[in-house]
Amino acid sequence: MSIHKDDKVMLTVDDIPTKWYNLAADLPEPVPPPLNPRTMEPAKPEELEAIFPKGIIAQEMSTQRFIDIPEEVRDAYVMLGRPTPLQRARRLEAFLKTPAKIYFKREDLSPGGSHKPNSAIAQVYFNKVEGVEHLTTETGAGQWGTALALSCAHFDIDCKVFMVRVSFDQKPFRRLIMEAYGGKVYPSPSKETSFGRQLLEKDPNNSGSLGIAISEAIETCVNQKNTKYTLGSVANHVMLHQTVIGQEVMKQLDYLDIVPDYMIGCVGGGSNFAGFSFPMMGRKIKGEIDTEFIAVEPTSVPSLTEGEYRYDFGDTAGMTPLFKMYTLGHEFMPSPIHAGGLRYHGMAPLVSLATKLNYVTPVAYGQLDTFGAAMTFAKTEGVIPAPESSHAIKAAIDKALEAKKNNEEKTIVFNLSGHGLLDMVGYGKYIHGELKGGNGN
Repeated sequence: MSIHKDDKVMLTVDDIPTKWYNLAADLPEPVPPPLNPRTMEPAKPEELEAIFPKGIIAQEMSTQRFIDIPEEVRDAYVMLGRPTPLQRARRLEAFLKTPAKIYFKREDLSPGGSHKPNSAIAQVYFNKVEGVEHLTTETGAGQWGTALALSCAHFDIDCKVFMVRVSFDQKPFRRLIMEAYGGKVYPSPSKETSFGRQLLEKDPNNSGSLGIAISEAIETCVNQKNTKYTLGSVANHVMLHQTVIGQEVMKQLDYLDIVPDYMIGCVGGGSNFAGFSFPMMGRKIKGEIDTEFIAVEPTSVPSLTEGEYRYDFGDTAGMTPLFKMYTLGHEFMPSPIHAGGLRYHGMAPLVSLATKLNYVTPVAYGQLDTFGAAMTFAKTEGVIPAPESSHAIKAAIDKALEAKKNNEEKTIVFNLSGHGLLDMVGYGKYIHGELKGGNGN
């Protein structure tokens, strides 16, 4: 097999974006604001200062198209492995015998193992410049917690992570990595908070959820001096920070003179999909391209495909503002699937609005199908993907097979948002025939 110029498209550090892109500036409808649950009025900036620094609040509420990336953050992006390659999946194409071209963005190469540090390093920076000493957060599969612990070590800030209990048990090495970076990690629900203790009294075997972990992190934040809360998805500012991915992809596709037919990402809260697709989606909104943007979720947590578009809390205890989003209800308890990063009841308001306006096509797959796609990808391309990313791979394979059936030369680009090297318990169950379908572990 000959080497071609599109086998791997590399950028230089000078190509790291200097600004974040804000899709809210280009959507034909304004993003519905978060509501204060007491007044049911749009939340005022000062009402968010108990949990966020002012710099993050300004980004959360901004409708400015581009927001400058501080040089300290761009410098840290180099440490995190930016810019990342765009790679051609030639062996997968050959295995599928498809005329389609398949490309994937390598967000699995960061020290944290996923795309999550793109926002973590930015959030920690803005807290650091305002003198914050302690940060709290939640994590599902552990990728966000790892990213925050890494970023807190970089900027010398204390870090507490509430990790969904089922993932805490399934993925002990992610917890150890967080601890290696200096983070303190608690299984959620935990005995560290009154909400956690309340849930454990009702059910000592509660497997947890991202909504519960968010509640515990926020409770800790408001009760500890000089402490703020961070989150790895859902919020507008997180979508914003992740657009370094999509801006790099656009440069790489421009180099190849390609406009993709499909751009695909997995969705839990929406951060990697948004970061990967929003910059290109801005071109579609302006009528410049006709790319289809496909968001892939688990059948067991089908917020986009089966949820309601309405205001709901971001956490289980009802401590957050209300967000307009596709939601399964903030008390929804997801099945303990191995794609822990996708076990969230709601979808980011920006992703939700883009879906409502038909700029996003949502699809859902069961756990066995996604692990099967992951195994095919590992055997052909040599990369063991995170269970979350495997949802995007499954959709990419399906589109490639559809192109084969129709004898069409389609171009498919997906985001490989994380590696699966710490998810081998799930892979082991799949390999040995012990993994259940979409609704079990």
